[in-house]
Amino acid sequence: MSRKQQRGEVTVERVLDAALDLYAREGEAGLTVAALTRVSGVSTGSVYHHFGNLHGVVSALALRWLGRLLGELGTALLSHQDARSGIEAVVRAYLDFVRTEPAASRLLHSPFADQEGTARATEIRDNQEARLTPIELWLDAHRTAGELADLPTPVIEGLVLGPVVAMARRWLTIGDVDLEEASRVLPDRIWRSVGP
Repeated sequence: MSRKQQRGEVTVERVLDAALDLYAREGEAGLTVAALTRVSGVSTGSVYHHFGNLHGVVSALALRWLGRLLGELGTALLSHQDARSGIEAVVRAYLDFVRTEPAASRLLHSPFADQEGTARATEIRDNQEARLTPIELWLDAHRTAGELADLPTPVIEGLVLGPVVAMARRWLTIGDVDLEEASRVLPDRIWRSVGP
């Protein structure tokens, strides 16, 4: 990698780190190009060069954290041989991620992320394929072995992640959910919906 490419990567990282910091402190309204340049020390031209516009910054930030979340979920799932412990580990890993990365989780559960997910679903799926494919193969193998309900993979994903996402959103917005209690209760309840 050339020095120019290395400087470009450093610039991108600085902008994305600053963007998450701004998002955490000031919300979406506080995330402006002027604020980004002030906090990151990166020039306006560099922001536009690397991201195109502010939307591109937020999009790249959401993809970065989606990749990290999927990486943690994949690690949790693939580190278990049996279906039940794998599914339960995914539930706990998701809730742990939300608890330890609240700013990134707010972004990932925001209306912006929902709109991006809808508008760019295929592109996002292609971008995350390396993380998603092993998860899908694990689910397929356990379904074929009779360890999971005989349901299509998207249905299993919805049954597993739907309640977890609902708890995460409620904790992130209202704050009246105890994530530790949810981590104790939800894994078994969710397993009952996808077990054989």
